[in-house]
Amino acid sequence: MKLQGMFASVATPFDHTGSLYRVKVQHNFHKWSRTSLSGFVVGGLTGEGPLLEDEEKLEILRLAAPLVGERTLIADVSEEGVWCAVKLARAAAEAGAHAVLSSVPHQYRNLMYGPEAQTLFFRALADQSPVPVLIHNAPQMTGVDLLPDTAARLAAHPNIAGVVETGTPVGRISQLRSLVPMSFAVLAGTESCVLDCLKAGANGAALAFASAAPYATIAIWEAFRTREEEAGIDWQGRISHPSILVTDMYGVPGLKHAMDLNGYYGGPPRLPFQVVSPDARVEIEDAFRDLKG
Repeated sequence: MKLQGMFASVATPFDHTGSLYRVKVQHNFHKWSRTSLSGFVVGGLTGEGPLLEDEEKLEILRLAAPLVGERTLIADVSEEGVWCAVKLARAAAEAGAHAVLSSVPHQYRNLMYGPEAQTLFFRALADQSPVPVLIHNAPQMTGVDLLPDTAARLAAHPNIAGVVETGTPVGRISQLRSLVPMSFAVLAGTESCVLDCLKAGANGAALAFASAAPYATIAIWEAFRTREEEAGIDWQGRISHPSILVTDMYGVPGLKHAMDLNGYYGGPPRLPFQVVSPDARVEIEDAFRDLKG
């Protein structure tokens, strides 16, 4: 599986009751699929995955699959145990996923921190998954880091296709690139340093920000691909402040408001998340004023 370019880690639409808003799922994927995004991550943290039932994740995949065309549909199957992750991976593949993504297990932190447990988890998942597996390494969120040497060992597995690095320094990308084969995808997951990650050897990026402003992320990729340095720096600068607002500061509720501004459906988050405050709405609106469409 060849993974490169910009992927959107997508938000999940809910109606005012907190139920999955199926028509709006289709609306968003129809619009995203008119862009040159390379694919989508469904049911991850951006998609309020921990607040979704497994069947809801599968329903989103079934709704999205007919609309994505040749793009890669990736299902987040993060679980603490192999058995549950494999069960969800198999169901996701049947629902239309081309690959699955799993965070590094972290609830039993003292037991899961070591490379032996991490290697066992991902190899066992990959052994039984009918589609390729991606690793999501996000130590700032999980408190557990999957080190480059561990990633290099896992890259030897024929059904482990790559890693998404979120919240790690740019140097991690170059270190990984020196240890893993070119066929093993290294994707950036942090909006504030996408361009530098691409220069360091990343194959692309999987970004929450692309849910609201896919064209801006695609512009960074195209500038990098065509070696237009000034354009890349310009676009990276344009997204830096807005991306901080809808990831670090206001999170998913802020991202959903930005989506509403740009013609996608964000809508309300699922409880216990709350919609952003009026002041935050104004701040997001100002930041996205030049990032429409």
